[in-house]
Amino acid sequence: MSDDTSKQPEADPRQEKFVVPADLLAEDQLLGLVEEYCTRYHGLNETEQPLAERDRVLGAVRRGELVVWFDPVDNAAGLGVPA
Repeated sequence: MSDDTSKQPEADPRQEKFVVPADLLAEDQLLGLVEEYCTRYHGLNETEQPLAERDRVLGAVRRGELVVWFDPVDNAAGLGVPA
């Protein structure tokens, strides 16, 4: 009898999230991700004007404090902290 429970399937690297350099995106694409980030994260804090944080978030992207992640499984992009 063999113990097959120790064999885990290897993750497909084509399904792993990866960072897209922000300078490869068009400005309107980047601004769309910034606005989505503001409304999602700051909107949850019951901020009356979550889009008031746009410049601060865009600055964080330009400084590398936030990066653009792409998920090939969901075919979606979003901002997040670097790995």
